[in-house]
Amino acid sequence: MADPTPQEVQQFIANGLPCQTLQVEGDGRHFFATIVSTEFEGLSRVRRHQRVYQALGDRMREQIHALSMKTLTPAEHAAAPAEHHHS
Repeated sequence: MADPTPQEVQQFIANGLPCQTLQVEGDGRHFFATIVSTEFEGLSRVRRHQRVYQALGDRMREQIHALSMKTLTPAEHAAAPAEHHHS
């Protein structure tokens, strides 16, 4: 089974979780995802991660070996200092 690309992982997450913002970077084995979703409102960090794992389903065990996540609500994302914006 081929290692998934970051784009594929992004698609897997998007298919199972409505996201306002979704960015996935990685090398086929280790991925880092920034996920902004209203689904995270009122959830602890652990519950948010479980929600993402739920969206990924069996792929998490079979194809994705390491996934680091930053899970934010839209309000948290708006309040966070912008990291990638250049004026």
